Amino acid sequence: MVFGLAVGLGGCSSEPAGESYFPLEAGRSWTYRLSSEWENNTRESETVALSNQGRDGALESGSAWRRRSDSGIDYWLRADDSGIYRVASKTDLDADPKPDEQPRFVLKAPIAAGTSWQASTTTYLLRRNNEFPPEIRHSHPAVPMTYTIEALAQKVETPAGRFDDCLRVRGEAMLKLFADPVVGWRDMPLATLEWYCRGVGLVRVQRSEPANSTFLLGGVMTMELMSWQ
Repeated sequence: MVFGLAVGLGGCSSEPAGESYFPLEAGRSWTYRLSSEWENNTRESETVALSNQGRDGALESGSAWRRRSDSGIDYWLRADDSGIYRVASKTDLDADPKPDEQPRFVLKAPIAAGTSWQASTTTYLLRRNNEFPPEIRHSHPAVPMTYTIEALAQKVETPAGRFDDCLRVRGEAMLKLFADPVVGWRDMPLATLEWYCRGVGLVRVQRSEPANSTFLLGGVMTMELMSWQ
């Protein structure tokens, strides 16, 4: 899943910023339930699994820690005093990891309410009704989103249990799309809420991509932690 995936550098004299809210050590794993609902009442549900693979030297820029999804995507990330950030990714179709042009922060220091940063996202729900492929992400693979740590010490209930020491991060973006012949071009809001809990990591994501258009279809998505180790 495209929401916050990270690993961090070892060898620091103190814990890198944000690492306690996003465990990086090898051997950790998480299983999530991903539920999507579109504006036409279509629903889908699937299970997503992520695992930390440990640190490796696959990148020319140096060692990083690798996280793998069960969909076959690997992410290389690092952590230091500036926060936790992704530096490369690779699908099963890629021969080698593809470095990110700029580091993509998952959590940025300081870990405090009001800390803000920009990172690219894409659309997960928005579709065109009468085009192929219908998913907007094929024509708009990278959309700049502003993330902000909204609150600390949050309590979160998930199928995996109750967590008491969590960060809540909000992401907001606008994507200009042709809505329909009457409205014309319109800014479509993309909104994300993410909860990261101390000692556990990412436990919940809520994504909203409304369309309210005759040409486009939007929806909402929720990802919740089911189990972890």
